[in-house]
Amino acid sequence: MNIVGWREWLALPELGIPGIKAKVDTGAKTSAIHAFEVNVFEREGIETVKFKIHPVFRKRTIEIECEAPLIDRRVVRDSGGNEEQRLVIRTQVNLGELEFQAEFTLTSRDDMRFPMLLGRRALEAENILVDVTKSYIHGRMHTREIERLLASKTHATT
Repeated sequence: MNIVGWREWLALPELGIPGIKAKVDTGAKTSAIHAFEVNVFEREGIETVKFKIHPVFRKRTIEIECEAPLIDRRVVRDSGGNEEQRLVIRTQVNLGELEFQAEFTLTSRDDMRFPMLLGRRALEAENILVDVTKSYIHGRMHTREIERLLASKTHATT
């Protein structure tokens, strides 16, 4: 059994995200990630979505452009009972020593404290238990570390 805190830092390597703070939310069925400037297009016959994220709360200067195959469109009900159709992607999640695939809906989370929710479908699939008394069991990241990782990636690709 794998144990996580109610909030954790994750990495989404297939999206180029070295660190993002997530609320581990057993009340949410589906995982969600903050996305803006969302565009759907076709690449080699595959529906693909391109979007940007701010991985650090209240740090709008850190922006990552992501791209992933679009796997679905779903109607999701938020905590206020409002329904919204969302785009769905699937990507790798790294949480400490854990590595697994999870589905994420793309939505605006500008007003939320966490740019990402890790929902119970992902938790169930990986036999993850949440210790609600703990935070960041698998380590913390700082804004400077995320900036450094993104800068080194930019230099490696130029």
